[in-house]
This record gives sequence, structure tokens and C-alpha cells, in this order.
Amino acid sequence: MSRTGDFYGFINTCLQSLVIEKFGEETWEKLKASTEVQDAFMTYTVYDDVITMKLIQEACKVLGVSMEAFLKLFGEYFFKFCKMSGYDRMLRTLGGNLTEFIENLDALHSYLALSYQEMNAPSFRVEKGADEKTLLHYYSDRSGLCHIVPGIIESVAKDFFDTDVTMDILDMSKEEERTGKKEHVVFLVVQKSHRQMRRAKPNRLQDNQDIQRDQEVLGLLSFLRMKEKYLSVSVCPVKKSHWEIVRSIVMFGKGHLVNTFVPVYPERLWIEQKTFCNAFPFHIVFDESLRVKQAGVNIQKYVPGLQTQKIRLDEYFSIIHPQVTFNIFSICKFINSQFVLKARRERMPEAWKSQPALKLRGQMIWMESVGCMIYMCSPKLRSLQELEERKMHLSDIAPHDTTRDLILLNQQRLAEIELSNQLERKKEELRVLSKHLAIEKKKTETLLYAMLPEHVANQLKEGKKVAAGEFETCTILFSDVVTFTNICAACHPIQIVKMLNSMYSKFDRLTNVHEVYKVETIGDAYMVVGGVPVPIGSHAQRVANFALGMRISAKEVMNPITGEPIQIRVGIHTGPVLAGVVGDKMPRYCLFGDTVNTASRMESHGLPDKVHLSPTAYR
Repeated sequence: MSRTGDFYGFINTCLQSLVIEKFGEETWEKLKASTEVQDAFMTYTVYDDVITMKLIQEACKVLGVSMEAFLKLFGEYFFKFCKMSGYDRMLRTLGGNLTEFIENLDALHSYLALSYQEMNAPSFRVEKGADEKTLLHYYSDRSGLCHIVPGIIESVAKDFFDTDVTMDILDMSKEEERTGKKEHVVFLVVQKSHRQMRRAKPNRLQDNQDIQRDQEVLGLLSFLRMKEKYLSVSVCPVKKSHWEIVRSIVMFGKGHLVNTFVPVYPERLWIEQKTFCNAFPFHIVFDESLRVKQAGVNIQKYVPGLQTQKIRLDEYFSIIHPQVTFNIFSICKFINSQFVLKARRERMPEAWKSQPALKLRGQMIWMESVGCMIYMCSPKLRSLQELEERKMHLSDIAPHDTTRDLILLNQQRLAEIELSNQLERKKEELRVLSKHLAIEKKKTETLLYAMLPEHVANQLKEGKKVAAGEFETCTILFSDVVTFTNICAACHPIQIVKMLNSMYSKFDRLTNVHEVYKVETIGDAYMVVGGVPVPIGSHAQRVANFALGMRISAKEVMNPITGEPIQIRVGIHTGPVLAGVVGDKMPRYCLFGDTVNTASRMESHGLPDKVHLSPTAYR
């Protein structure tokens, strides 16, 4: 897939949340491993489209669902995720019905682009087709993601407007009219409110009666609400005039009086040309052939060519959003969209070419009587830095223009985003460090448990003193290599070390099998104990089985002089011992008592390749 842009981490986090919630943590881990993506996504960090597309494709493969079904599910969840992420109120206020909501999505994306500068959002346009059918035109730089749209729109309709919506694709094409957005999909939108569905009956006469009755009930309720408001207003201690009371009823009651409002227009416009151009310093009037007829004073100042008579608007500006061809037909088609125009750098004075090009955003209004379009706009600026870069000042923007407030508020918002970004990065760094720390801690614990019994090691870790323990009965084993002194005299040190390492490694594995504790090794001597540090009744059997295992394992270790298997002597004795930790540096868990000495004598007086047991051990 060719790179068409970037997604913010918010999208990938939503995808992660969807998979975990619907299919479980294991599925996400599996998905993450197969796509080789990182552990966590930063909300305000930009990620390549390829990562998101790879995640979506892999999710379809892992879950065994079609791309269309998964994208629709993602669309439904994305709406829910936006609400959970604090965009609930913003989304609710976009429109009073579904059509208004969709028409204002572009405006919302334009607002969000102030904070998410690299956002590459899709574009939407609602059209009333034949037979009053509602058509939704979807434009996007990214191919294959259109199935997300029905998921989002259907969820919005159900949640915000109590309406069931079905959306079918009527047409899908690579858009030629638009210069930038590649995919153009036309959806047929069919709406049915839940109330209509409940009332759906075959008897049309009954339907009409129901509708009439509902209207009467609504009218009565509206009247009662107005009456209630009127009474509450009239008993207010603050004195109000008659018209103020009526106005209060109309504004608060939202009854039938609001619907009967008719605006009054003057016979002629009571504003002179000079005042208008100063009051609206950023506006342009142009005709059907794009010839500029009129322009605000400040737009002339920053685009000097507009002072010239009969120039074409497309010579000095290009349309950034919506990405349509620059002609009056395309502008009229997207008349409800917010238009963003960018000054052409080649038309700017030479001294200005080093600074960023001026961008304008605003509304196009068609004036039928004069056959012209008026573009009421403001400079598109995100921060004070951008204002300075264009050599502009707040005084250049009209006092009534909210762009002033927007710049100052967004300046603060950008600072908050940067702070949030830093916190997210620190949080991720801490998470990675914590993960590495846990791995290192595990290694340390493994090493510690190899040197000391686990419960003793845990006590030392907690800074406690380990009390010595007395064990009434345990079984101790000693072993050594026959003729070890002769072997040492005839071999290189490395050969001795290799031989002992091979032998001890095999013995160490046996300690885990028979659950006996390795006390220590001194030279060729190997010492283990059963029933210490954890008392157990079968200590003698365990040690005896371990001794038999040692004889078998020793046959696999070769004598470096003769090349034949080595021979070992083993001695075992059972009796009481005292055990405890000695030393601060490299502490050892040691055994003390006559039982230790006796076990050692049993080994030294034993025979090669035999296990020598004392009477107590035998019993």
C-alpha cells in the first residue's frame, strides 16, 4: 500500500481497545506479535498508515472475519471510544438531526486540525437525491476504509437521534472532480425513527389518526409548558415589561411561536462600501467566472494582487478544503462545507516568499440577485507563532471575529497537548523500564534462589535476620571422585574444571528431580541434605534415590587421563543437625553437628562406585 498519510495514536489505541474488549487480551497479544508493533501507542504521536492497515488486515485474519465486517465493527466502537474519551458533548452539539450532524463533521475535523495539525480526515457531503432520498458522499485519501462509515453513522443515529439507519453503497469510484481525495463513495441513507417503527401498521387510516392524535397531544403539551413558563415568569419578583415576558415564553417554551418567526429585511442595505470593507477585513466577492469584484482591506494588504481590477481568484488562491476543482459549479456543490483557501506563493512579493503562505477559512454564500459569491473568511491560524511567522498581528483581525479568541485558546491547548505528550512519553519510558527491571529482578532472584533456600532468601531480601534452625532428623550425603589427586597432577587445570563442571551440572539437575537441597561443593566433594530446610518424612529415601542417580550420571563423565568413566564414592548418614545462614558477603546456608562429620567419614571410608550407608540411614 502506498503511503497516503498518517494516523494519530488515538486511532491505533481505539483499535487496541476494541480487540481487547471484544476478543480478549490474548488475541491482542497474538495480533501485536504477528504485526510486530510496539507495546503502546501515544495519543498525539503520528504513526504511519501502514501500521494501522497491517493491524486491521491481521485482525481479520486472526479473527476469521471479512474486512467489511471488521471495519463496520470498528466504526461502531470508534464512536463509543470517542464518547468515552471526552468528545461526547462536542459530538452531541454538531446537529439537531442526522443530516445536520453529518454536514458539520467537516467543520469538526477543521477544528480538531488546529490541535492535530497532521490530521488527514475524510470529507462528507449530504445530497438530497431523487424521490427525496438522502445520499451521503464520502471522500478519502485512504482506499478501502469506507465500511467504517456505516458503523459510525448507524451508531450516531441510534444513540443521539433514536433512529435506525441502513446504509448501502450506491457507487464507488476514484474521484476525478476532486484534486486530492482519491476514493469517492456514495451511500444511500434510509432513516426510520423508533417511534415510526412502533407505529408501523397496515391500516393507513389508523396511521393518519395516530399522527393527528400525536400532533394534538404534542400541541397540548407545548401549550401547557408555555403556560407553566408564563406563570413562573409572572410571579418573578423582578419587574419585567409585557414584551419581555412574551419573549421569555417564546425563547424558553420553544412552542409554536418560535416556528412562526419571520425575519424583516430593510429596503436597502444601510452600510456604505468603505465601512463594510473595514468591518469585514477578510472577505472576497467574485462572479461566476471567478473575477474578483470586491475584497476586504486586510486581505488586500496581505495579497496585494487583489487590488488589481478584473483579476481571477484562482490565479491568487488554491482551494485546500474541500479538495474540489476551482470553479463556481464545484463551489456551489459543496456550499455547506467550510472552505479553506491558500495564497499562491508565486504571486506573492519577493520579500514575502520566505514566510509561510496565508491560509483563509470561511463560508461561501451565493448571492442570486447579483450572480456573485461572497467568501466571508478569517486567517487560518493555529497559534501566536503562526501569526508572527506571517508578519501579522491580532489587530489585523476584526474585533468581532472569534479567530482572535481561537488563536489564544488554541495556544493554551497546544501547550496542554505538548505537556500531555511528554507525560505519555515518560509514562511509556517508565513502563519499559519497569518491564526491564522486572526481568532483571527475576534474574537476581533466580541467582539468589540458586545460592540459598527460597524462604531463607526471601527473609534476607526483606532485611530480616535468619534464625538458626535445629532439625531432629535429616539425611546428609557426601560424594567425591576416586583418585582425584592423581587426576589433578596429570591434567591441565581447564580439563579438571570441565570435568567437574560436567559432573556437577548433572548432579544439580538430579537435586531438582529428587527434591533434595545442595549445600555446597568443595573441590571434588559434593554435599546434599534431605529434610532441610523443609522437614519431610521421606528424606532418607530421597537422598538414597539421589545417590543411585549420581552413580548413573557419573558414568557419563569421562576421566581426562584414561578416557574412561570416572568413579565416585558416596556416603550417607542420618541424624540431627543445626542449620543457619553464616556470613554477610556471599552468605551460605550451612549445616553444623556431628551428623555432618559422620556422613563425611562414611564417604571417605566407602568403596569406589558404591553407596556407603550408616546404620541409622539404613534403618
